Order: sequence, then structure tokens, then C-alpha cells
Amino acid sequence: MMPDGGRPGVVAVVGPSAVGKSRVAIDLALRLDGEIVSADSRLLYRGLDIGTDKPTTADQARVPHHLIDVADPVATWSLAQYCSAAQTAIRAILARRRLPIVVGGTGQYMRALLQGWSLAPGAVDPEVRHGWQQVSERLGPEALHAMLAETDPDSAARIDRRNVRRVVRALEVHQITGMPPSRQPRRQPVPFRYLVFGLSLPREQLYRRLDARLDEMLRRGLVQEVQRLLVEGVPADAPSLSAIGYAQIVRYLQGEWPLEKAVSEIRRQSRTLVRHQSNWFRPDDPSIEWHLSQPGVEDELVDRITRRLASSTSLGFQRGGGVPGGRRVEAR
Repeated sequence: MMPDGGRPGVVAVVGPSAVGKSRVAIDLALRLDGEIVSADSRLLYRGLDIGTDKPTTADQARVPHHLIDVADPVATWSLAQYCSAAQTAIRAILARRRLPIVVGGTGQYMRALLQGWSLAPGAVDPEVRHGWQQVSERLGPEALHAMLAETDPDSAARIDRRNVRRVVRALEVHQITGMPPSRQPRRQPVPFRYLVFGLSLPREQLYRRLDARLDEMLRRGLVQEVQRLLVEGVPADAPSLSAIGYAQIVRYLQGEWPLEKAVSEIRRQSRTLVRHQSNWFRPDDPSIEWHLSQPGVEDELVDRITRRLASSTSLGFQRGGGVPGGRRVEAR
């Protein structure tokens, strides 16, 4: 998004899985005196390290990271809860006169922040939610989705009938507030000026990276990590274990699939995820400035950031370069 007057500047780095967002964000943070705010729904959970490709302890020591390892694997974080925590982290970073860098591939999280979605955080009732979950278990996901379509066809059209958790959430909000989610207030003022940079690669190159990353995860002990979580009491149907990589290994460990099928499904669903991410982060989106993820892209982004934020007195930038608390960066 183009910056406009008055609001402090925040950098966002978006793009598909395995494109190199974390590596680029860490480099930017080191060079621009920044801190990273994760926009990845799976990095929230403690103990899910290998399968989420979580930043290493060493990387987190080099650059402060926020919204990583903040939730138990059995917890459920709502979108409203994430947005509130992310905005709190961003304000704290700005108060330290450093540059917030939001990075992640969870499109819903990123869009909610960038567009100021109004999320009715008080519309939560575990008993109501449990009731709809029981309806789903008794009648099936198709019937549950049909109920949503009757009361809120717009939300039903947006939500995949297989995504039971989101269907349940929509019905929960409707029952508590008396208003379908599609008719809830959709926007609120966005408190920051986001500069949004997208990283891209040709699809086949992304697929090769995904395959190599999965091979490395398996070598590092992905199967053992999932087994440990189950032994520690994390239910197999916990939201955290629905992530790609975890759900398939759970089915292997429970004897439903051979390991070869689980790995094949991880590869297939990872490719599907990349295609879905392109719907959230579209190449023709005018609010995103796209760059090819190749050697030297960090230099391009540093140049663009210093130029775009050079006049932002709220961050202490001075025209011609210079970042508060960091070393001088010359805009070419």
C-alpha cells in the first residue's frame, strides 16, 4: 500500500511458501534496524518447529521475532486475537524507534492487518461453538455448510465446505451477534502505513524448493516431532495438527497410511497451498510491489524502503537515508 500522511510506516513481506520470505526479512531487519512480526498461523504454536520451518534459535537471537511460540498446541487462536496481538507488537516496535517488518504467507492474517478487517473479537462462546461442532459430527460437513448457506449465503460462498472450523466459526458469530458474518462491519481505520513487497518465483522452481524443504524436514525428524506432540497429549484433531505436514504424519502414525503415502500427500497439498496463496497475493494487486526472489533482492528492497519512508518523521527517517538506531543506508 502506498504510504499516506500521518501514520507510522510498516513493511510487509508476502508471497508463497518456500519463496524465501524469512531469509529476506531477517536481512532487511539487520540492515534497517527492524524487528519481525510473524503472519504465519502455524508459527504461533510451541513445539511445532520442524514441520513449520520455524526460524532457528540463532536467527531469533540475531533479530527479535514476535508472535512465534506464543500458544500451546491445543489452543485455538482467532483471527481477531491474532490481529490484536500483531498490532500490539507493531506499536511496541515503533515505540522503540525501530522498523516493524510483518512477514508471512497466511493470507487471511495479512489481509486482515492490511485492510483493517473488523472482526468482532467479543463474538466468542465455547459452548455455542461446541454445539455446532457436534452438529457437524452428527450430520456431516455438507449439512453444516448447507445450514450456513441458508442463513448467510455470502459467507457460505466464500468458505470451503471442507473447512469445518471456519463454517463453525461463521455460525457461532451469527448465533452470538444475531448478524451474519457477511453483514458485520467490514473495515476499520488502518493505524499504520504499510509498504507491501511480494516475493515471487516461477511455479516449478517453487515446487522444487518445497520438495527439497520437505526432504530436509524428514531428515531433521519431522516424524519424531509429530510423535512427541501426540505423546505429550496434543489431540490428533487439534487445530495445530491440521497443518500440512502434521496432519499427514498423524495419519501415518495412527496406522491409516504408509509413510510413502503421507509424504506424497504432503507434497501434493503443499502445491495446492501455493496455488491458493496466489489468490491472496495476486500478481496484479496494485497494493503489492513484486520482486523476483533472487540474489540481490535484499538490496532492491532496502533501496525501495529507504526511498519510500525517507520523509516519515514518525520513524525518524531523514531524506537521503539513515534509520534510527541502525547504520546509515544510502539510497541509490
